[in-house]
Amino acid sequence: MASSSIPNVNVMMDKVKVSASNLFEQIEALGELSDTTPPSITRILYSENDVRARDYVKSLMVSAGLVVREDSLGNIYGRLTGSEDDELSPVVSGSHADAIPHSGKYDGVLGVLGAIEALRAIRDSGLRLKRPVEALMFTSEEPTRFGLSCIGSRAMCGRLDAGYLNSLRDANGTGFLEACRGGGYCKDGATTAEVLEASYVPKGGVHAFVELHIEQGPMLEDEGLDIGVVTAIAAPASVTFDFVGNGGHAGALLMPYRRDAGLVAAELALSVEQWALGTKAVDTVATTGVLQVYPGAVNSVPREAHVEVDVRDIDEERRDGVLSSIIRSAEVIARKRSVEMEHKIVNQDPPAPCDASVIDAVQESANELGLTSRRMVSRAYHDALFMAQIAPTGMIFIPCKGGVSHRPDEFSSQKDMENGVRTLALAMIKLAGVAETCDQEGKEEL
Repeated sequence: MASSSIPNVNVMMDKVKVSASNLFEQIEALGELSDTTPPSITRILYSENDVRARDYVKSLMVSAGLVVREDSLGNIYGRLTGSEDDELSPVVSGSHADAIPHSGKYDGVLGVLGAIEALRAIRDSGLRLKRPVEALMFTSEEPTRFGLSCIGSRAMCGRLDAGYLNSLRDANGTGFLEACRGGGYCKDGATTAEVLEASYVPKGGVHAFVELHIEQGPMLEDEGLDIGVVTAIAAPASVTFDFVGNGGHAGALLMPYRRDAGLVAAELALSVEQWALGTKAVDTVATTGVLQVYPGAVNSVPREAHVEVDVRDIDEERRDGVLSSIIRSAEVIARKRSVEMEHKIVNQDPPAPCDASVIDAVQESANELGLTSRRMVSRAYHDALFMAQIAPTGMIFIPCKGGVSHRPDEFSSQKDMENGVRTLALAMIKLAGVAETCDQEGKEEL
């Protein structure tokens, strides 16, 4: 799928006027809907503030002249109608608005509100496209409530098992279906399987997908560049380990008799680092993000330890090789220290290359707008990772101050946001195509 050429791009983009000040005000307003005091943002799936945020996003879609619909999980679509053929599969852009505890205002939110602003600008320009375009807010990109990320996009591409989803519980013991109904979704009587089926979007149901996002890293800011053209999205595999030794009094249990679960966990954490470094690839990263010992007293030898490890790469075979090596190391270390071990692979999602047609549309748009750019990999994963399974997909990055994300001081300037939304709008126009009548009008204006 090649991007559509657009004659007279300067004329058209003069018509497509993006308001960075409006976007900034909307981000600030959405930031007030938080369980913690702004600028610290906490917005948990199906919570009161999550529902209020959904209502706010829908109101912005309506104000932008979009037709709003929601699926049974709470994925929210806003469609700009009036294309040459509204029956064609749409070009879609979006992200998420849920937020992990004590995070910032821009992660995900920029991609939702920026998509709405792009569509508003296209509508106000009077430009008529060949295909419909849509803004989309995904449900639960963050894994905060149920320990599973990208619930909405997983469901949309048919990669979410009803039985597994039913097995999940939040910190209060609430099941997913109950929480979903509490948020105003999942009709009474509907099974989880029925809810997921109603959210499914078949391959070809989306013509192209492009997600706007802050970089969440320092590269663009450090290099003084405007736009990141994403070429691939890394994906994590995560695994949990539980170790059980003997434990005992820190003074009475002599060293030769110890089976210290804490030391197994410590050795494993160092092993995780070594396996990641051992690939010699800059794209391989591995993190021991959780290391807990029990009973957790200074005068008690750790009897139990719980470890959670995250391994990421854009090369699936290399990532999975590191994961296997980490598991083997855990077995060897546990055996050496006479400690029992259990492990569980929590997820092992495939990385996604971005589609050449979307990459080209983004790159051409940045170039034609006179913006500096570079091609880069997304180290974090996003809903775009799963959308790539059903549609040609790409991403646009803009700089964020200090490369900071998932913190209250997360920030992007109005200028950078304007650059991102203008690039997004033009890329969506290219991917959707301009109706012939508009092409002729553009030629006549010159």
